[in-house]
Amino acid sequence: MYQYNSDDQKLIEERVTQFRGQTERFLNGELHEDQFRALRLMNGLYVQTHAPMLRVAIPYGLLSAQQMHKLGDIAKKYDKNYAHFSTRQNIQYNWPQLEKVPDILAELATVQMHAIQTSGNCLRNTTTDHLAGVCQDELEDPRPYCEIIRQWTTFHPEFAYLPRKFKIAVSGAAHDRAATQFHDIGIHLVKNDAGEIGFRILVGGGLGRTPVIGSEIRPFLEKKHLLSYLEAILRIYNLYGRRDNKYKARIKILVNETGIDRFRQQVEAEWLVIKNSMELSAEQIAEMKGYFPLPAYEPDAAVDTTFSAQLTSDAAFATWVKFNTQAHKVAGYRAVFVSLKAPDSPPGDITAENLHAVADLATAYSFGEIRSTHRQNLVLADVKQADLYPLWQKLAAVQLATPNIGTVTDIICCPGLDFCALANAGSIGVVKALNEVLDDMDYIHDLGDIKVNISGCMNGCAHQSVGHIGVLGVDKKGVEWYQITLGGSSENEAAIGERLGPAVAQDKIVSAITTLLEVYVAQRLEGESFLNTVKRVGISPFKEQVYATH
Repeated sequence: MYQYNSDDQKLIEERVTQFRGQTERFLNGELHEDQFRALRLMNGLYVQTHAPMLRVAIPYGLLSAQQMHKLGDIAKKYDKNYAHFSTRQNIQYNWPQLEKVPDILAELATVQMHAIQTSGNCLRNTTTDHLAGVCQDELEDPRPYCEIIRQWTTFHPEFAYLPRKFKIAVSGAAHDRAATQFHDIGIHLVKNDAGEIGFRILVGGGLGRTPVIGSEIRPFLEKKHLLSYLEAILRIYNLYGRRDNKYKARIKILVNETGIDRFRQQVEAEWLVIKNSMELSAEQIAEMKGYFPLPAYEPDAAVDTTFSAQLTSDAAFATWVKFNTQAHKVAGYRAVFVSLKAPDSPPGDITAENLHAVADLATAYSFGEIRSTHRQNLVLADVKQADLYPLWQKLAAVQLATPNIGTVTDIICCPGLDFCALANAGSIGVVKALNEVLDDMDYIHDLGDIKVNISGCMNGCAHQSVGHIGVLGVDKKGVEWYQITLGGSSENEAAIGERLGPAVAQDKIVSAITTLLEVYVAQRLEGESFLNTVKRVGISPFKEQVYATH
């Protein structure tokens, strides 16, 4: 993974000192709330319902064991002994004291971490595939390009005050696991007819109250032009993006109102002016790739025979392997998902003790690295198959081995009314109640791949618009209700879910979801997934049954 140089380290330490002074001035009454708001947002600090919330950046979801240990220390020392992984691959603390936030940032700086640009109208954390570098369907590891983008975006003086927040995702695989079509800019590594690898660029995607699938602006871009082309897009957005209405300020609105063809012309004209002055050299790209070398894989790892014997002798272990591990490009290794979706835990939450536990397991079994996913789980990407059994036992001992990755209980969930000042309805409670009903793991496994996304407001932090089943909390005269959508997807065949019908009352939402599952079981063909069943039969059979009983 990328390691800071002296300039990087100096930069974040100076930012800590700067924010410490700003916080002290605010607490002393020298800065009023509006003045401090912009400053705190630059440093990832929100004001939530009960306390400040600090969002810490995890560039493209990659963490070292040392950093994970530090996150555990902070959770114990400054929070209520836990933290929360978000859909942007970042981590959040929900209970820090404002006066202690500079101390947290100072501790983060000791392990090359910060909270810079995790909030505000700026370029946010660049995300990628959580299986980058290890998946079998990958054309090229996207992480070096994510790091190039991270360095370009951090403190970019021209884009510190954009019309609205701006998000970029990069994928190097055939299977889009990074939701690139729902980002302001989506980047895919592709190969052209000449066999050259470059980038396909999408623009104008996004979620929130107006979900939009991104449009292709350039089918192939040479690697050397990556930053200049992104800069051209940002310049046009910064120039023409609306600033009079925050609900219409995202680039997706600008692209829609301008039209992709006209927007492309504007970008290309700007690009011609700057492209030759911002080229990435082959040496620069090679240097960045050098920060992401292959681990020291054992060449005879596939020779092990204990793994197959353990699969045969222990059914629970075999189930965990089936649902919580993925094939690896190196024979004898697998990528392991650490489920943060235990039935009695809010999705994405992890205790301080378990932050330390995962760090120790990463050191012992996965070359000291951890990844976070946009579905609020963790990944140990490089585990020998001979080590899977002892790893599973240790994860199970700390409730991190629930075999539910990709199932109906692997739910994306925002904090909702429990924490968020913007929420209209609760979401954590819905997940808890749904887990209590769906307590039969055999039934859950039989249902197969179902992505349920639950959000407490229109901002879409839980990606409800693209859930196979999407649930959106709404406020009706002070009462919590929930709208349901079906058929969404953030993967290759991107789709925005179709609204099922009128909102469902709070005390009916769980039974409405279970009714949807029952209709799926009744309607599916043999081996047919939930999403494919919805595509085939439409939403009418689901709608009829839900509203007949609710």
